Amino acid sequence: MRIAIGGISHETSTFAKTRTTVADFEDGFGLYRGEEIIERFRGANICTGGFIDGAAKHGFELAPLLWGFAYPSGLINAADYAALKGEFLDRLRQAQGQPGGVDGVLLDLHGAMVAEGVDDADGDLIAAVREVVGPKCPIVVTFDLHGNHSERRIAAADACVNFDTYPHVDMAERGREAADLNVGTLRGSIRPVTALRRIPLFWGVERQITAHPPMDEVLEFVHAIEQRPGVLSVSVATGFPWADIPNMGPSVIAVADGNRALASSIAGEVADWIWERRETWRHGIQSVSDALRDGEAAGKHPIILADHADNTGGGAPGDSTEILQTFLDRKLRDAVILYIVDSEVVEQAHAAGIGGRLNTLVGGKSDPVQGPPVRMQAVVRALSNGDFTYDGPMYAGLTGNMGRSAWLEQDGVHVVVVTAHEQPLGPAFARTLGIHCESLKYIAVKSAVHFRSGFERFAGNIFNVDARAIHTHDFAALPYRRRPEPMYPLEM
Repeated sequence: MRIAIGGISHETSTFAKTRTTVADFEDGFGLYRGEEIIERFRGANICTGGFIDGAAKHGFELAPLLWGFAYPSGLINAADYAALKGEFLDRLRQAQGQPGGVDGVLLDLHGAMVAEGVDDADGDLIAAVREVVGPKCPIVVTFDLHGNHSERRIAAADACVNFDTYPHVDMAERGREAADLNVGTLRGSIRPVTALRRIPLFWGVERQITAHPPMDEVLEFVHAIEQRPGVLSVSVATGFPWADIPNMGPSVIAVADGNRALASSIAGEVADWIWERRETWRHGIQSVSDALRDGEAAGKHPIILADHADNTGGGAPGDSTEILQTFLDRKLRDAVILYIVDSEVVEQAHAAGIGGRLNTLVGGKSDPVQGPPVRMQAVVRALSNGDFTYDGPMYAGLTGNMGRSAWLEQDGVHVVVVTAHEQPLGPAFARTLGIHCESLKYIAVKSAVHFRSGFERFAGNIFNVDARAIHTHDFAALPYRRRPEPMYPLEM
């Protein structure tokens, strides 16, 4: 038994001005080919790591193809998407022609990938894989929780499973589940059929944290349904709202054993359960000043501000300045911002050297919506080439790179400026610079929820704030033209 593995993964913001290229995949988590995939991801907490675990468990041979992940950003250029897709399919055809051929396919995708002229790039890739392998070869796909799903991808795959958790700490587990489904199909013990039901609502980010109510209630409900006879898997996707495409929004995917009516019934039951509680998934919008006020009143530090409208993990530029200006204006001490993307300031800091002084403008250079640049009279405290190791649980076992980076400080306000568009999943990179976040009073992170995997254990209070930036969570303010309508709570 020989199963091909790989994937092209990207969370695409159609509101971001920057275009995504093959070079962004190379500079992100990287592009890996053939055996490089196994070497890189064996034992890692991502879906491909789970595929590799599945091979050890079930004794199947791996046919690694191409794996690529670019940090979230704008539309993928048409030529770059075509090049990645073409190489993936060429490698799949080559694997088919080798001894043993290809019996099954496991795809590690995101679910919110958009290319120029291709709204549903995930569905486009899955359908192309189906054309190559034919109707009898099982294809099982893993997706991020934030996929914008379509009937096309569901029709092209035998089974699809989402991450359950946010922060995403169950990626390898979902990869192992996908491997189980693929092997069971090949051995004839199951015959998966999949159904999709979309839900017309905006799901507030603070209502998606799976360790807390109300999202933990969703998982409890779904896991109970998965115990019913004939049900193989149920996934809830909360959607990625910064993609202005026709299939944007939450959905439910249900996989049943040979019973399409059951799969459709389960998807509808879960979707109806969510819709009936639609008010539950809304969240209010809190300002920076209100969050600081509430945090100080509670008296527990560090106060962590999640700058979710500038979440680089969702494709935002990472250079909004409202929180930085607020910290400086309030003369806060023991305060840090992780991270501001500003390659120009990074180069100035490296030229000045450790201990050097900068009179410079920080941030606010990608888009006027991000706010104006902030004047800083800063001391360079540390410099880095960006290398670090994730300390888990997200991406445990993997290394990362923030690009050339610098730690700046002005009167107790500390700023880490970086070149890579990646959110802080934990304090690991800051620690390499000499910053010990646990001892600080104020921490701002360019992240929505994933930061909790590394910061929540020592947080005094956490507040999601809607500071000025392109990925505002005031969805009525976004310039949609192609999203589904009506959607709750805007038109319903």
